[in-house]
Amino acid sequence: MNFSTEWDRRYKELTHLSIWPWSDLVGYVMRHARPAGKDFRVLELGCGAGANIPFFQSLGVEYFAVEGSPAIVEKLWERFPHLKDNIAAGDFTLEIPFAGDFDLVVDRSSLTHNTSAAIIHCIEMLHARLKPGGKFIGIDWFSTAYSEYQRGLAAEDAYTRTGYQDGSFADVGRVHFSDKPHLLELFKGFEMLVMEHKTIQRELPDSGWHFASWNFVAKKP
Repeated sequence: MNFSTEWDRRYKELTHLSIWPWSDLVGYVMRHARPAGKDFRVLELGCGAGANIPFFQSLGVEYFAVEGSPAIVEKLWERFPHLKDNIAAGDFTLEIPFAGDFDLVVDRSSLTHNTSAAIIHCIEMLHARLKPGGKFIGIDWFSTAYSEYQRGLAAEDAYTRTGYQDGSFADVGRVHFSDKPHLLELFKGFEMLVMEHKTIQRELPDSGWHFASWNFVAKKP
């Protein structure tokens, strides 16, 4: 199983419990993949505590999610009982446990906690499950320009790091980073429509920390 068991522990400890929709995801969906009708099917990878679920419910779409943490999925079933058959606990790098194809796949830095090989396999599966013209929206895929890339320990490949003892990646297992060529290679079966590189430089205190990530839209031809 590629999913980090560390994340299940983090949720059991009530950490990383984001509950408000991510503004970048909302903006990207509305600008680049606005749903058209109730038959529009959305798959979210790693929905966590369900931050984006109310947003998609407001759009009236058919929503599905695969989340690796059984602990947080049970909480989601309690909070959204009508979605119990649409939210599954599992490893989305190995299997998408729902029938049918999707119009849109969204991921806000969940697939980025896997190795390059696992990410490639997942993207290939998703390509097969997207409808022609369907889109993949990635939000906050960590960039190699992120200062945390240099702090992590080498893992299975050049873009995967682990061993963080402090900061936002403490005890979460693998973290995957991308530069532009690598990101384009990961999505080589797609047409990359939009790529934006987001950076935040901390000036005070001047600790050398800076954040960098990718937001993008990839389309299945």
